Amino acid sequence: MGLKDQRLNALDRHLALIGFMGAGKTTLAETVAARIGRRAVDADRLLEGRAQISIGAFFAQRGETEFRVAEASLARETFRQSPPAVVALGGGAVKTPEVQTALRRYAFTVLVDVDVDTAWERSKGTDRPNAQDEVVFRRLYEERQPLYRGAADAVANDADGVILAAAGIHHEIGALERLGELVPGDGPVALVADSTVMGIYGPMAQTALGDRLQSEHELPAGEAAKHLHVVERLWSEFRLDRGGTVVALGGGALTDAAGLAAAMYLRGVPWVVVPTTLVGQVDAGIGGKTAIDIPQGKNLVGAFHWPARVVIDEALLATLPERERRQGEAERIKTELLAGRPLDVRAAAAYKAALCLRDPYDRGDRQWLNLGHTFAHALEAAADFDLPHGEAVALGLLAALRLSGRDTAPVTEALDPQAVKVDRDRAWEALQRDKKRTGDDINLVLLGDDGPYLEARSPDEVRAALDTLIR
Repeated sequence: MGLKDQRLNALDRHLALIGFMGAGKTTLAETVAARIGRRAVDADRLLEGRAQISIGAFFAQRGETEFRVAEASLARETFRQSPPAVVALGGGAVKTPEVQTALRRYAFTVLVDVDVDTAWERSKGTDRPNAQDEVVFRRLYEERQPLYRGAADAVANDADGVILAAAGIHHEIGALERLGELVPGDGPVALVADSTVMGIYGPMAQTALGDRLQSEHELPAGEAAKHLHVVERLWSEFRLDRGGTVVALGGGALTDAAGLAAAMYLRGVPWVVVPTTLVGQVDAGIGGKTAIDIPQGKNLVGAFHWPARVVIDEALLATLPERERRQGEAERIKTELLAGRPLDVRAAAAYKAALCLRDPYDRGDRQWLNLGHTFAHALEAAADFDLPHGEAVALGLLAALRLSGRDTAPVTEALDPQAVKVDRDRAWEALQRDKKRTGDDINLVLLGDDGPYLEARSPDEVRAALDTLIR
């Protein structure tokens, strides 16, 4: 199967949840829909409303055959509607060929996995027609597993898992060893990494990619990768056709540059992100933002290019220097502030993925992810990009919390940010070129009692907040 024929994510498609009764599809659909900004549809409840009869009564009075015909008709109608929704299908829906066809054509399908014992405990004593006899229940469970697996594009068992799958993100310890399986399609691969990462993880990636590996490309480490001449060199070295894939193995700067190269080469070839830093795994590798820096500011030249897959392997963090880990902690804590709850790597990645699915082109709620970054990018530019991104973000978070009237302890206690020595006027000039400016005022992401919001603040107020970060 070629890459173009695969269903890789739910970006422009319905997100369908399938699975056995008792898997929790209805509850998950409601939770996931709220997080990614879509409507939730429960096919069984919708069918009951239209038929004016319960599912159990429908089975008893009209039989399963008529029920499946009505179920398939409703599924076809639902999947032809727009905008895309999160649709929870009944446990037996995938038995019908018409439903299978609709899923392939219109949906990204996630199997909500549940073991048979849990499913029985949740279903027994209800009016579900196929949950009245435990022997029949268990037989049906075994019979349907091949149907579920055949229809599913991914498997998950909680809301974060569904969201990660819907965004094309694979989270697994040891996933790098399976990279050849996880890179979609069957075409050639260009592997891009910096010299350090290539030395540590290159051999494992090369072995995993096997015969698909066509070429390898080393980029400078850190922000030095994010320059036009570096991307131009990649374009001149690539030998991929449109069936090829760029695999970006490294931190956020590397994936930014390699992603932009993929976005523009042959007017766009697929790319796979394998983030090797905490920054990359919780933030930079997710959502398809690619960019390079220019002297006037950070990330001012770029493109949106959603990855064919993001492979998050936390085992790769084992070799991360402590200073680099702290850079990632700044982004993880930023995400915790936005979510209002503690988050590990997987949960932080799912939070960002949900916002990116909700707003793929950064025109609305996705801008929340810029909390603290307006200040951080200005400081980085004033430091000639020699200031580590995480340290700049930590300072930016301080300014954002102060302007929000919020306690700064979550940042100061975890990150202990210290004011930096850069040219104040140069930092202010860089901030004024920020992409989020509207007229004279500057739009900032701030935090309120109900979570993040975007608000325009005056230049004088923003300049004063910036000055507190500079010594």
